[in-house]
Amino acid sequence: MAVETDRRAMLIALAGAAVISFSPVFYIYSDTNPSTGAFFRMLYALPALALLAFIVRKSDTRSSRMRWMAFGAGLLLAPDMLSYHISMIFIGIGIATLIGNSQVIIVTLVSWKLLGEKPNPAILISLPVVMLGLILISGIADAEPYGEDPVKGVIFGIFTAFCYSAFLIVFRYCNKDLAPVSSVQFDATAGAAIGLLVLGVLPLSRFAVEPVDFQPAWPGHGWLMLLAILSQVGGWLAVAYALPRLPAAHTSFAILLQPVLTLVWGFLILNQDGHSTNQIIGIILVLAAIISVTIYGSAASDRTVTE
Repeated sequence: MAVETDRRAMLIALAGAAVISFSPVFYIYSDTNPSTGAFFRMLYALPALALLAFIVRKSDTRSSRMRWMAFGAGLLLAPDMLSYHISMIFIGIGIATLIGNSQVIIVTLVSWKLLGEKPNPAILISLPVVMLGLILISGIADAEPYGEDPVKGVIFGIFTAFCYSAFLIVFRYCNKDLAPVSSVQFDATAGAAIGLLVLGVLPLSRFAVEPVDFQPAWPGHGWLMLLAILSQVGGWLAVAYALPRLPAAHTSFAILLQPVLTLVWGFLILNQDGHSTNQIIGIILVLAAIISVTIYGSAASDRTVTE
């Protein structure tokens, strides 16, 4: 029975990761600027999440402090989403997603510092590998690297990884009581929408941030609605439901599927090829480091944990 439960949870996690992997494709098809795409993907997800949160409201026993903390985690998610969408424009969806997922290294190191969770040596070895990979991806050693501006793409991608790390750490803490995931996600998504609204109206053009375009256009916003419902709601709820029910090795595989598939979709669907040899080597290095840390570099706490 346990094996059957694991198999079902794994299928749900893989389906969720696969759906999420299409998010950048939907965004590119929307043909909106980064501020607009990031803001509306959150806004369009709120009604569905609100309905789900209302249905399970009696099971949500979180304190108001924890709810506000989830909202605060969403505020941290706002600059992450904005920089991620900007990075996609500058360097393509595959590399932008890959760099953003290097957060696994940052989160593990922060957990080591704050929570006393000693990392596997694979994490320490991965740091210089990732740094070398990012340098190669930036194209500074190439005459004609792939990407509209690969250096800016890498910079925004690194900023994405740091913001995403901060979000995950706070989000993990604010749901330590394992409240219904739809309720926690609603609070975080609302925080992200507010944060993106503020960022989208501030004069940040010097940082390559365009203002939010509040005039809906078709079919662009149709793609953003599809992104919100399928990925922001369905995909993330599936992953959030399944991962706590899976063994660690299966969890790692499910998490890794999303950036790998996004790389594939960028090549097959959007024809985002033409990377230089150095950039391809950089992609391989970063991906290898993420795989190594995700599978072999999990932290081991000094404290004894009992179930």
